[in-house]
Amino acid sequence: MAVVSQSDLILQRRDWKRNGKRVVCTLGVFDLLHPGHVRLLEQARALGDILVVGVQSDSGARREKGPNRPVTSSAERAEILASLEAVDFAVVLKDEPAQGFIAEFSPDILVQGCNSSSTKRAAAEGGIEHGAQVKLVLIPPEPGHSTSRLIERIKQLRA
Repeated sequence: MAVVSQSDLILQRRDWKRNGKRVVCTLGVFDLLHPGHVRLLEQARALGDILVVGVQSDSGARREKGPNRPVTSSAERAEILASLEAVDFAVVLKDEPAQGFIAEFSPDILVQGCNSSSTKRAAAEGGIEHGAQVKLVLIPPEPGHSTSRLIERIKQLRA
């Protein structure tokens, strides 16, 4: 529905908490959306009242995925995600460890895809360890769907 700043999101979170809204958050690169992403987001949304998607910055995506990623900018990825029915808010994460955002935002539930990198998982768990009362829910990946696989298919079409 909307792309918001981290500071605006954290302010809004206080209202949601006062009103008893169950807030779910998931983090990721979300480069070249595919059915696996959509299904993860739909499953995450079903866990609460509000779904917030944290989009990794371009420099963070390069560190995690390699020098040729992301294919689309963080602003574009956030805009696309915010337009999905399952997503209430998208936020581009500042170039800091994710655990800082998680600890400050303090969602009720943090959803991670099981194929997430160990770095992302450590960041999520680090946010929980740093005082956030967050339930971690792992969702298995959709077989046959990944951005890396999609990029390889595109490359083969060009060959």
